[in-house]
Amino acid sequence: MDLSSLRPAKGSVKSRKRVGRGQGSGNGTTAGKGNKGQQSRSGYQKPINEGGQIPVYRRLPKFGFTPPDRKSVKTLNVSQIEAWIEEGLIDGKEISVLDLKALCNASYADYFKILGNGELSKPVNITAHFFSKSAEEKILKAGGAVTRAYRTLEEASKIAGLSVEEALLKPKAPLVKRVKKSAKS
Repeated sequence: MDLSSLRPAKGSVKSRKRVGRGQGSGNGTTAGKGNKGQQSRSGYQKPINEGGQIPVYRRLPKFGFTPPDRKSVKTLNVSQIEAWIEEGLIDGKEISVLDLKALCNASYADYFKILGNGELSKPVNITAHFFSKSAEEKILKAGGAVTRAYRTLEEASKIAGLSVEEALLKPKAPLVKRVKKSAKS
């Protein structure tokens, strides 16, 4: 016995049903769909029927709403920064938004928030978008500095004439709501 002599078991392989291939096959003309009506047309799908049981789309509640202008914020604790310094992933003096993106495996559209869980042993200058009060106190207490970034890396890369680092720190212009002029009376 060798590979060339292998065959599937008798009756285990059945040829595909080929519809609409002539009267003699038994599935010609209407191709097994009966005569006329919606069910014989292409694109028809049987409605979901669970036989009297409440269907899944009625069992599950309507829930959730994702606002279209949602900010994606990555959070990390002071303890995580301390761990990165001890592991040698950060030189220990300056942490930029680019460093946070690489270390957190984040996207260019993410904002970063530093939270206050843990302690810092070395002074570190951290640039991020948001800081909790406790995190800011702990960073300053360790002798470091806190710099607030206003833009994501994606937004900063689109500003012409400025480096990404400078564009991150440039505040966004406030939105001005335009008021329609009233018709002359």
